[in-house]
Amino acid sequence: MEQPYVVVGASLAGAKAVEALRAEGYRGPVELIGEEPDLPYERPPLSKGYLQGKTPRAEFEVHSADWYRGNDVALRLGTAVTAIDPDGHTVTLADGERLGFAKLLLTTGASPRRLPVPGGDRPDVLTLRRVGDSERIRARLAPGARIVVVGAGWIGLETAAAARLAGAEVTVLEVAELPLLRVLGREVAQVFADLHRAKGVDLRFGVQVAAVEDGGVRLGDGSLVPADTVVVGVGIKPNAQLAAAAGLEVDNGVRTDEHLRTSHPDVFAAGDVANAFHPLFDRPIRVEHWANALNQPATAAKSMLGLDAVYDRVPYFFTDQYDLGMEYTGYVEPGGYDRVVFRGDVPGREFIAFWTSGGRVLAGMNVNVWDGTDPIRELVRSGRTVDEERLADPAVPLADLAG
Repeated sequence: MEQPYVVVGASLAGAKAVEALRAEGYRGPVELIGEEPDLPYERPPLSKGYLQGKTPRAEFEVHSADWYRGNDVALRLGTAVTAIDPDGHTVTLADGERLGFAKLLLTTGASPRRLPVPGGDRPDVLTLRRVGDSERIRARLAPGARIVVVGAGWIGLETAAAARLAGAEVTVLEVAELPLLRVLGREVAQVFADLHRAKGVDLRFGVQVAAVEDGGVRLGDGSLVPADTVVVGVGIKPNAQLAAAAGLEVDNGVRTDEHLRTSHPDVFAAGDVANAFHPLFDRPIRVEHWANALNQPATAAKSMLGLDAVYDRVPYFFTDQYDLGMEYTGYVEPGGYDRVVFRGDVPGREFIAFWTSGGRVLAGMNVNVWDGTDPIRELVRSGRTVDEERLADPAVPLADLAG
């Protein structure tokens, strides 16, 4: 009997992987196994349109149930995998069943970090990762509700925006001096601080959370921030436990090469869990964003089928907060740039920011400007030195600099 190709993690990445296997012409058995009871879905709406009650759930399901049946994909939902044996080519399910595989793809994603303080596990301390999380938070967003968000990253700020749009009173607590400081640096982080303050969010920087108690969040200085609901957005950790227990190489996620192959030749990884070698940056990187989960599986599927495929796409992510829409293209280590070059109207929040080093564009972020992503991508990929004065000049087409 032919052994199936097995994908562990019924996420966006998992769903796109089985889609890619079929698109590449593979007609053997395929199993997609997921711990969540829901059909695979995209996560960005959970902190954006779905959280705001604007986006129907069906719009962000990757495929309908009929698609899996019609493409002969065995879909096992609400099923946890408890162990994998790479050499034995088996996975063990929570009910004890052992399932053989010819090739295995791990798309197990990541889990939210909890607050390691007294009260951090209280039922009114919520995280946002799954569709049920978004529904629980949305049910608490009402005029006058006191919402405290711990962490001023993307999830925290998007949640704060949704809460303010619902009329809630919002306080954001952040240990750093500005929101998104590690990701954007001081120059651009200030844009998001100004945005949220203008929308009535109480931003508190440089604060430590000591405990969560009845009535609110206790800070390190002893003060209490009143709260009806606490939402924690302090990052995620890759779900690499299965891989580690199986003896695969794990370092900030499951390590893979540029083909998304792990340290075992028949096991692959994609999405949030994969710390993949990236040829453009000549190092492994793990990107916790939608575009990786969307695009990496096609490379993984080809590699599983023995085709020559390399994942070298320039990282990309986006956010929507109030009337600000943003797309970010590129990759910059914290502090790994010389200068931020602005083009356009920064106070009016209609601009492009470029992170540069030695005159090379490492990344670009277009804010309420919708024709910049492609030329930014080409600027990053080319690695060429550009004239930063021309880069800042809106009269100079970006395509001229990129080409």
